[in-house]
Amino acid sequence: MSERPLPPGRVDFPVFREITTRWADNDMYGHVNNATYYSFMDTVVTTHLLDEGFLTPARSAVIGLTVASSCTYFALLAYPDAVTGGLRAGRIGGSSVTYEVALFRGDADMAASLGSFTHVYVDAATRKPIALPAALRAIAEALAV
Repeated sequence: MSERPLPPGRVDFPVFREITTRWADNDMYGHVNNATYYSFMDTVVTTHLLDEGFLTPARSAVIGLTVASSCTYFALLAYPDAVTGGLRAGRIGGSSVTYEVALFRGDADMAASLGSFTHVYVDAATRKPIALPAALRAIAEALAV
């Protein structure tokens, strides 16, 4: 049996994005539903790509398709928590990037969760994988820790 990983800390991430929780994010157990964590993580990645000028939804010639995702939970998040998403790049491949996103509650130093999204980058029209464009590779490399 493998040992449960420890939560990463803020020092492990080069980029941060604020996330606003909503009342509807809580489930009947009084905490953010697990599916919402994925939405938060996707928002962190997408916002970063938008802010870096790589992604323009509905007009980008190259888009990332999620081919794998995961999330490990360490602590609860709940509305009205302030949440910060820390972003880093894990593996950078020829046509893919695995983004790792930690969600932090308030000013906590240790993450409440750690998730990953692997995006394969494709031609938006053909949906065929392509080599990472130089601009995207530079963005991903700046996220590598």
